[in-house]
Amino acid sequence: MTEQTTPVDDTRPAEDTTSAFVPQPRSEPLTPTATEPAATEPAAPGFVVPPPPVAPPLVGEPQEPPVKVKKDRRVLRAVLRWTAATVVFAAVGASAAYGITRMERTDVPGLATEADGRWDYPAITKPPLPSGSPGPFAGADKSGVHSADLRALLLPAPKGAKADASLRGDDGWLSSKAFLSQYAEKVDRETVGQMLTDYAVRHIAARGWTTPDGTRTRIYLLQFDTAAVAEELASTKLANYGGAQYALTGAATTERDEHFPAASEIDDITRFAYTESKPYGPEQVREAYLSAGDTIALVVQSHKGTAPAVPFQQTVVLQSQLLD
Repeated sequence: MTEQTTPVDDTRPAEDTTSAFVPQPRSEPLTPTATEPAATEPAAPGFVVPPPPVAPPLVGEPQEPPVKVKKDRRVLRAVLRWTAATVVFAAVGASAAYGITRMERTDVPGLATEADGRWDYPAITKPPLPSGSPGPFAGADKSGVHSADLRALLLPAPKGAKADASLRGDDGWLSSKAFLSQYAEKVDRETVGQMLTDYAVRHIAARGWTTPDGTRTRIYLLQFDTAAVAEELASTKLANYGGAQYALTGAATTERDEHFPAASEIDDITRFAYTESKPYGPEQVREAYLSAGDTIALVVQSHKGTAPAVPFQQTVVLQSQLLD
């Protein structure tokens, strides 16, 4: 009877130890336990303790795996932390959920600072589509046709901004002449004006505002008959890789904005972002052309001295989302 019960009593502590020693995340390094169950406890009277080679191996003996896991978890957290800081703006740019514009800065990883420069935009929602009309890039064909009211696709002004009454137009529609007035040279106004005639622009909608820090923003949406027409005009006539084709007032020369986050690009939207070349005039101008299906958007921001980059990028990305 003694030989039959000895292994049973000796095996129980080893099984309990195995279930209790599953590695768990801890704030301090794992260290060997002070006592070894089953191997150090005195045997009960009448029982024979088997030799060490026969006893089941104790899980507490190998300590390297838990320590290694702890180290890997620390490295993993570091990698995730840096990754979040690098791509957080892409979440603003590419996410279909626009609620990030309403989140507190402390709720956004990598932007937990009151001085990050972002504006407080209202909740962004796309306007309803006419019954039976798909989105511009829905389905396999991706016609690029914006069936929603073009005026409803304009980005709303951020909190505290003063509206630009000169861009209200007639019931929200802007004349070609008013749009062309932003180009600095008369010859450019005539050239671009002829393009709008040749490419048969259908509608122009605009909105503008000035924020308390003095930054002036203007957004223009130009809609054409087809996506092919709009894309050709935007990519071959108005914009190119190195800079804008026609100078806006206050920006004699422009260059490609190399600091605009590439991760914020949106599928089906072609973006040409520029910044005024140094030396600046009294104010710096930033501008971006967006080719979005049958619609071209022009976003312009200017500020005395230096125009801040973050609100410009934020504005361009949010306007892109509305057109997507």
